[in-house]
Amino acid sequence: MYSLASVLDQHAERRPGKTVIVDGDRRLTNRDLLSRVEALAHGLLDLGLGRGDVIGLLLYNHAEFLEALLAAGRIGAVFLPLNYRLAPAEWEYILGHAGARAIITESEFAPVVEGLALPELRHRITLDEGTGTSWTRLPELVEANLGRRVPLADLAEDDLQRLMYTSGTTSRPKGVKITNGNVNYKNLGQIVQLGLTHADITLVCGPMYHVGALDLPALATWHAGGSLIVQRRFDAGEVLRAIERERTTNVWLAPAMMNAVLESPELDRRDTSSVRFIVGGGEKMPEALVRRIHQAFPNAWFADAYGLTETVSGDTFLDREHALTKLGSVGRPIPHVRVRVVGEDGRDAPAGTLGEIVLRGPKVFAGYWRDDAATDRAFRDGWFHTGDIGRLDEDGFLYVEDRKKDMIVSGGENIATPEVERVLYEHPAVLEAAVVGLPHERWGEVPRAFVVPRPGETVTEEDVQEFCRARLARFKVPARVEVIDELPRTPSGKVLKRLLRERPGAGAR
Repeated sequence: MYSLASVLDQHAERRPGKTVIVDGDRRLTNRDLLSRVEALAHGLLDLGLGRGDVIGLLLYNHAEFLEALLAAGRIGAVFLPLNYRLAPAEWEYILGHAGARAIITESEFAPVVEGLALPELRHRITLDEGTGTSWTRLPELVEANLGRRVPLADLAEDDLQRLMYTSGTTSRPKGVKITNGNVNYKNLGQIVQLGLTHADITLVCGPMYHVGALDLPALATWHAGGSLIVQRRFDAGEVLRAIERERTTNVWLAPAMMNAVLESPELDRRDTSSVRFIVGGGEKMPEALVRRIHQAFPNAWFADAYGLTETVSGDTFLDREHALTKLGSVGRPIPHVRVRVVGEDGRDAPAGTLGEIVLRGPKVFAGYWRDDAATDRAFRDGWFHTGDIGRLDEDGFLYVEDRKKDMIVSGGENIATPEVERVLYEHPAVLEAAVVGLPHERWGEVPRAFVVPRPGETVTEEDVQEFCRARLARFKVPARVEVIDELPRTPSGKVLKRLLRERPGAGAR
């Protein structure tokens, strides 16, 4: 038995009365959690769901998110967390591409989910109210099955635990196949690297559809027997209040979230002494911000990290001993992970020399869902090629110098420029389009689009933005749209995005 569901059985046997999930006023012990997970698992089986079936989760952060994750694992199903910030057309594509047979959501999203054209989606389950008789209410499903036992599905390490869709660098998101073995090795590596025990308490305030909030180190903390404090959505003031109230020992914060916490008026009013480490990652953290973190959290170190959805996050961490002496580094690899920096010839780059970051180990993903070509491109000689540029110093500490080519990271969210460009090309008045990142004080970067109108057509920034809003998540809509006569290109016809990034222009609004 290799699933996280088997870990739950052990926790319930050894520490049945320990509180392990706090969600608002609700506090669930290991005993409570096991009872609810088995009830939900039985209900899913009654609906005809089982081994290998994909179950989508379109939810804010709730205890039910974790219950669904564990219930799916108990019956051998695959859970698919969906980014609630995406546009309906994007949900429809992901659910359809994954072949999802069920979705668990809540009332805010139910009307849109009802209208998705997905014949394979047989079951729509809601935490509260649906939009018709075709909906199943999760509370009733659990209540009807409390007390019923569900044996663990006999799973192997290479059986899928989840699918997570990542923007990648293509015009459509790719489904990352994450196995039970990937998750277990990730958890064990973080337990060792971060010294996690049953006494740890992780605050989960980022969205759990993201590996940062779910895996850095929330599931590892729970795996070690610790507790999770779940916040529905990020609120800087409530983060600080929860840290004081629950005596939180660690938290993952993307740079934009960290900035908000440091600027909160609550910071000087709250006791943050319980926090022993803060995990970063997602984009490069300015050194000045790192120093402010250490001042605001006197007993904590900033464990800057490097990882990807494809590796279930957290391949390297900066340890406490080197938090200041190696400032700017994302640390050294966790157990079971090998990290190299290679040149264009595939050989190891000398210390201090830039090259591509490549990874190997049992936490590296199993490939892309229904995309063998993308999988083949990602792996060479058994190494996962990240496309990220970095360097290793003489002590083996990794420094990430650039992100995946043309990727925009906005408030911790990845935006693949081809995704936005694909929509721009659908505009009837646009002949050509290119998208690059535009620096932004709050979000780090936002999309900046350059469009060439068709002959005889007129294109305005407002028109293009309105067109994109109907087809893309709000954070992917270009903050600036600039109309130009032609795109700069190489002799072979490739767009020179470097020149577009260097063009002067007004800042993002």
